[in-house]
Amino acid sequence: MYKRIDGREFDELRPVTLEVGIAKFAEGSCRITVGDTIMQVTATVEDRVAGWMKGKGSGWVTAEYSMLPRSGRQRNQRDNMRPNGRSLEIQRLIGRSLRAVVDLDALGERTITLDCDAIQADGGTRTAAITAAQVALDQAFDWMIEKRMILKRPMQERIAAVSVGVVRGVELLDLNYAEDSEAQVDMNLVMTDKGRYVEVQGTGEASPFPEEQLAKLLGLGKRGIRRLIELQAEATVVL
Repeated sequence: MYKRIDGREFDELRPVTLEVGIAKFAEGSCRITVGDTIMQVTATVEDRVAGWMKGKGSGWVTAEYSMLPRSGRQRNQRDNMRPNGRSLEIQRLIGRSLRAVVDLDALGERTITLDCDAIQADGGTRTAAITAAQVALDQAFDWMIEKRMILKRPMQERIAAVSVGVVRGVELLDLNYAEDSEAQVDMNLVMTDKGRYVEVQGTGEASPFPEEQLAKLLGLGKRGIRRLIELQAEATVVL
């Protein structure tokens, strides 16, 4: 039987902490630690929308994602003004995941930008960013309510995200970098607190995988996301 590098059970998340209000000037902020992965997310509310949305009476939620140069095992080049392909793909995932559960009409013509920065990367940065972005967005909505921009949080459902995969024939929850680098199947799941899927990204890295294995991975992911949503609730109860 495959033994995980960090001693976890196959269905066990890495230790997770969520710290709220860590950026003094942002309308919302959250630092999430998942094992050795650390993401910092800030939310900025702007009283405007892009030109193509003006006059529609609707708002927008978007995201930007980047990794600090030495967040990983080797130094990354800074994205500067032009994000690389991976960063673009991830920030689009974060943005569309959040928009799927926000009533954009209730925002009015306002934009909320989630800046997601990897301080330390040991696998699962995109899923950690989504989980933390939900918390930062909650704070931004509370700030907007306080400023009488909106009447209530325009969240239709809450989301969190986690990775699952198959390593040496074993289905695992929440892969770290070492596990992800040798995974035969690699999958990222975004799910709501009502158990509905927002996004499923899955790849058979080595070969196709059967439907039964997919079902096991989805079950593992659902269990992990339920726990993450509980942790989100505990982190925001003090707001």
